[in-house]
Amino acid sequence: MGLDGILACLAFKTAMNPAKDRKLAKLALTLLGVIETLGLVVITLAALVAGVIEVQTMIDAGTVTLSDLLLLFLYLEIFAMVGVYFRSGQLPVRFPIYIAIVALARYLVLDMKSLDDWRMLGVTAAILLLAFAVLVVLVIRYGHIRFPYDETLKEKDPQP
Repeated sequence: MGLDGILACLAFKTAMNPAKDRKLAKLALTLLGVIETLGLVVITLAALVAGVIEVQTMIDAGTVTLSDLLLLFLYLEIFAMVGVYFRSGQLPVRFPIYIAIVALARYLVLDMKSLDDWRMLGVTAAILLLAFAVLVVLVIRYGHIRFPYDETLKEKDPQP
């Protein structure tokens, strides 16, 4: 790459700097927000349909098993996660971790008889690792609340 190529790359980077082009940044953020909202609506509807199908399956079978309850709990966690996002505009990292823990627990309960010792140990270790990750997230969050960032740092880093 010659000098002309380097200059062209630098010109492209300065031309496509969203921090300097506020209209482009606002348009991009609006578009991403719409896509995010549509995705969450699709996730909510899919979880709702799956939950209704699961309840209908339990009614048809005339019994409720532990795996059925854990599956319904997964759907409720998804609803809670989407609800928290729409209320606060933020998606806490904890919720997907909770969903993963419940999914692994459900897998462990359903397939316990067919799992060999090492696989069972691996799933259990994954559950413990995810629980530790939740603990770390909570400790970090406590640290952010207890010891907030210095306001001068926020002023040095302007947002688009």
